[in-house]
Amino acid sequence: MTQLLQVRGLHAGYGRAEVLSGLDLDLAQGQVVTVIGPNGAGKSTTLNALMGVLPSRGQVTFDGEDLTGCGLEERVMRGMALVPEKRELFTTMSVADNLLLGGFRPMRLGQREWRDELERVYQIFPRLKERREQMAGTLSGGERQMLAVGRALMSRPKLLMLDEPSLGLAPLIVKEIFRIVAQLREAGVSILLIEQNARAALEVADYGYVLETGEIALQGPAAELARDPRVIETYLGAARKSA
Repeated sequence: MTQLLQVRGLHAGYGRAEVLSGLDLDLAQGQVVTVIGPNGAGKSTTLNALMGVLPSRGQVTFDGEDLTGCGLEERVMRGMALVPEKRELFTTMSVADNLLLGGFRPMRLGQREWRDELERVYQIFPRLKERREQMAGTLSGGERQMLAVGRALMSRPKLLMLDEPSLGLAPLIVKEIFRIVAQLREAGVSILLIEQNARAALEVADYGYVLETGEIALQGPAAELARDPRVIETYLGAARKSA
């Protein structure tokens, strides 16, 4: 498989507080790779550093090119898209307008058919088509998450990064979100998934990393991690007890 993302020795944090301590990570084209771990482990910091939102040290190679010195906008133009934990929608704008704003990258690249992506997004998220004239701020939590993902897909990303897509959503909506992630995977979309819901993340992913206190504690094919006694005890056992 062709390597899409290669991270070596990534350090990042906030001020003098270092959160990531030399993280290594790989993702091949068409793969879903998940990073699981407890609160405060550095999961969201990883995505923010990769996206250029946070300053970082280390080597990040994306689609064969070194991203050293590349800012947020340049990383977007190269094909990276981040759906942040807080979704960050334009709440006073309609669903359709939020989606069209997501087409910034293909529009800038002069891809004339970029608006056609809107129909593809509506096929993936029929509810967004139903709500297309509705203000984003009036959507339910699940619908907002769908809109955030749909807006990212409008940019035709080479890599879609999802930060805690199930956070704060009802169990039935969580199932729907992960069904969509699986659907995107079948369509060949490369996804880096940050998630606290370890069970759901490992079920949909090809490969997984366990991040603890800024370092990779375990890694391997997702199916193997799901059977690892340490992962079961720490991340899956608790989910089973609370189910």
